[in-house]
Amino acid sequence: MKSIAIALLIVAAATDASAEKLPPFGGPATPTFTATLSNTTPLVFGMGIADAQRALGTPFTYVRGRPGNEIFLTFRDIGGSGLFPHHDRLYLQFRKGRLAGWKGDWGENWMWR
Repeated sequence: MKSIAIALLIVAAATDASAEKLPPFGGPATPTFTATLSNTTPLVFGMGIADAQRALGTPFTYVRGRPGNEIFLTFRDIGGSGLFPHHDRLYLQFRKGRLAGWKGDWGENWMWR
């Protein structure tokens, strides 16, 4: 019986406990505001079209403009109430193939008129 208790103590001492470690001095480290956002790759002026699509994770739809100076539209799915999905429109302006600006459209949903 003693040998089983000693073996259990040795195994318990050798294994790492899964308890949470104490925070460093000064309190727990809190993440920065941008680290808590769902979109951790923000839009940046001068991005290419492929980089902007990758950052948003959505495909773009051509709206108008000459090659290199286009306006694109994408729909961002930001969830909703659970009963009705909510999709916001985001327009992106590219000049010389680089992102020059964007505008979110949070207007009424035209389908409910």
